Parts: sequence; C-alpha cells; structure tokens
Amino acid sequence: MTDSTATPETTKGRILDAAEELFAARGFGATSTRLVTTTADVNLAAVNYHFGSKDGLLRAVFERRLVPLNRVRLERLTALEQSHDEVPLASLLAAFFEPALRLGESASGQRFLRLLGRLHSEPDRSPVRELFFEQFQEVSARFMPLLARALPDVPRQRLIWRVHFMIGAMAHTMMCSDVIEFLSEGACRSNDVEAALRELVSFVEAGLRGTEEEA
Repeated sequence: MTDSTATPETTKGRILDAAEELFAARGFGATSTRLVTTTADVNLAAVNYHFGSKDGLLRAVFERRLVPLNRVRLERLTALEQSHDEVPLASLLAAFFEPALRLGESASGQRFLRLLGRLHSEPDRSPVRELFFEQFQEVSARFMPLLARALPDVPRQRLIWRVHFMIGAMAHTMMCSDVIEFLSEGACRSNDVEAALRELVSFVEAGLRGTEEEA
C-alpha cells in the first residue's frame, strides 16, 4: 500500500518524485534504476530497500496517486447511498469523474497524468493494465451496481460497452486537455475543472442512457 509518510523530503519521496518524472519523460523501459537514484540523489540500493524492485517502484508511484483518489470516490459513493434511496445518475458520474479531474490542478498531478499518457503508449502495457485493474477493482465493485440500478432499462452487455466508452472519454479529458484549447481557439480552458466536469457528466449521461430506438 502507499506510504503517507513518503513526502518529497524523505528518501522514499525523492525516489517517487524522480521515478514519476523520469518514467513520464523517458518511459518505464528506458529508465534505469541507476538514473532514478542519481536524479533523486540517493544510494543505488535505496530502490530495492524501499520498493523491492523497479516494478515495485512503478507500483508505488501508482499507489501514491490512485489510492487517495479512489478513497475519495468510495467516500462520495457512500455519502450518495446514505442520502438517496435512488442515486441520481449525474451525481453518480460526478462522484466518479471529479476526483480524477482534480488531479490536474496540481503540478504533481499533471506530472502523473503525463506519466499515464506515456505508459499507455509503450509497446508492453501489461504491467500498467494490471496496476489499473487492481487499483480500480474496489471502486468498480461499488460503482457498477449503482450504475445498473440508475439505468434499469439498459441491458448489461450494452451498459458495459457504454462504461468502456465512458472511461475513454474521461481519460481523454484528463490526458489530452490541450485539445479543448486548440479546438475552441482558447475559448475553453483546459484548467476549468468545473466546466470539464459539467460537460463530461452531461455527455456521458446522454451516452449511457442511449435512445429508445436502441432498446
């Protein structure tokens, strides 16, 4: 699990920051453990001591960002369940999207988003997929039943396809935020989280509901 004591001032924190930056800039495969420790200004053995291996370091980089993010999601889902007999679809989507969109509000979060974009472009993405599936398993187990109850008329297979597209829309919004500024010629700002959340929820809600002709 992630270590909340791994601040930038600690050895672990410096290693995590260096790894996140280097993995984002060079890719996981092209970044050596020696380069990470040199950049972090720590002993070469520190990675194995704190993380066990380079793969363990990548896992720790993911956990540092995704464990707190998913904790917020779970807390928001719990609050919605406690305050509604039937959770509104828009509120359910906002609980899933907003913690992720808020990542880009900090420099460290933007660095992690660059890392995600880089790792997803690497030839061997299996370690990344495994880490994602592991981190989102608990959220998925809570989110999907609530989503199915909010959309009782959508067949399960069709709903799963639509969730697949939903995740793609969220990932594109997070990792390709400059596209909105290009398309709008600057009228829409990539750092306007409230607007991004509002439009993403509206778009995905319509897509999840579909049309009567598709039923």
